[in-house]
Amino acid sequence: MKSVQLYDTTLRDGAQSEGISFSLVDKLHIAQKLDDLGIHYIEGGWPGSNPKDAEFYRRVKKLKLKNARIVAFCSTRHRDVRAEEDNNLLVTVEAGVKMATIVAKSSDLQVTRVLRATLEENLDMISDSIRFLKSKGMEVFFDAEHYFDGYKSNPKYALKTLEAAAEAGAGCLVLCDTNGGTLPDDITKAVKAALKATTVPLGIHTHNDGGLALASTLAAVQAGVGQVQGTINGYGERTGNANLCTIIPTLKLKMGIDCVTDEQLSKLTDVSHYVSEVANLLPDPYSPYVGNSAFSHKAGYHMDGITKWPDAYQHIDPAVVGNRQRTVVSDQSGKRNIVQKARELGVDLASKAKETQALLQQVKHLESRGFQYENAEASFELLIHRAEPDYKPLFELVDFMVVVESKRRPSTRKEQEEMLSEAMVKVRVGGDVIHTAAEGDGPVNALDLALRKALLQFYPQLEQVRLVDYKVRILEESVGTESQVRVLIESSDGTNEWRTVGSSTNIIEASWLALADGLEYWLLKHGE
Repeated sequence: MKSVQLYDTTLRDGAQSEGISFSLVDKLHIAQKLDDLGIHYIEGGWPGSNPKDAEFYRRVKKLKLKNARIVAFCSTRHRDVRAEEDNNLLVTVEAGVKMATIVAKSSDLQVTRVLRATLEENLDMISDSIRFLKSKGMEVFFDAEHYFDGYKSNPKYALKTLEAAAEAGAGCLVLCDTNGGTLPDDITKAVKAALKATTVPLGIHTHNDGGLALASTLAAVQAGVGQVQGTINGYGERTGNANLCTIIPTLKLKMGIDCVTDEQLSKLTDVSHYVSEVANLLPDPYSPYVGNSAFSHKAGYHMDGITKWPDAYQHIDPAVVGNRQRTVVSDQSGKRNIVQKARELGVDLASKAKETQALLQQVKHLESRGFQYENAEASFELLIHRAEPDYKPLFELVDFMVVVESKRRPSTRKEQEEMLSEAMVKVRVGGDVIHTAAEGDGPVNALDLALRKALLQFYPQLEQVRLVDYKVRILEESVGTESQVRVLIESSDGTNEWRTVGSSTNIIEASWLALADGLEYWLLKHGE
């Protein structure tokens, strides 16, 4: 069976993604997660580029890694400096790791137009730099930057750079589609040419500028490379790098290459979401294998098939990558969606055909009025419980009023405008009707505070519930300010998160409905 080694560059190439900035602690925690996932090589950064990366190499030695080897990234010596005097190479040696990946240009045009060196000078820089690192007892991988573009413009020279690196002692020659625009067929041709030119193992490093990173990586593996480089979630410069969260399961499950164990593969979704959280980016719900929607089923026709045979609309068992099947309920749903979703939530509707049909019609009716339950599962669960004849709500909304007032207050320069929002609510709890009022930073905040003020008298544990996200969508833009709006609210108790939805032509009413659902859901799950 073919073996493939996994090389992760999230901490260096991935950190070059716009909007991402990992702290030192972030990098150390991610490195531990990557090791748990079974990654063979972790590129920690460029020790010569900044103090944080240099400190990473000092601190990472304290981690108890079981699977991965830490690699330092660097470039070749400068054109007019000897290798033993080049600061970039010296800092790489001082990082104290036993492995380095050294990058150099394999495109003649990049050498002459960007590096402003002769082709021979570039070859000397490659050879001298690798030999120097080898003399210091380091294992060296060679990143052939722009190899595929170079192979198109001057194939003989592109191959010469590989030969120079191989003769100098590089342990792996990594072919880079740096600009991310090479077609898979051209990847295959250039890889096969490299295999003929050298006996040193090859690797592949692709970027996704043409949306080709996965296809090009797989083509390179099929052509004969033994090392795959990429990043978690495909983070990276411009449109990103090859996505290891897609590559790893595809290699293992589709191509039969056991690059990780079954246990390690089951951690993939967790690692993907962890890295996105540390990067302060929302996980992509549509990401293959690990996305929240990767195994979601919305159409009633699909749900019918899934309940009869799980493989009907799933290419793998989601559990093998640590994900799960989700039933999505919407106006596209059938009764099977309702039954399956209720089962996931712990409610058995299988023998209640009449109730199920009524609930389905209610969902379709509410969605026609702007509600949407795909991303508001808490509100849908409340619908299920409210449909049960013995369900007693923990509180009921009676009415509310919101006042927004603009006040002018004196200022040393000029009068300043101050907005005042006040909400008054009536809520029935058991036989009591509570009337409260509160001021807030805006009408929704005022409503939230007034509602809590009323309910905390009966349910003091609600103190831990917080609104953490609030989204508004206009559903009929052509109607303007008369449009139906949908409000999606995410709440949290510090441990769990849940989403609720409200819809109305009045944004305050829509917010009121979503707010109330959020509190009622938590009380339902956690009792009185």
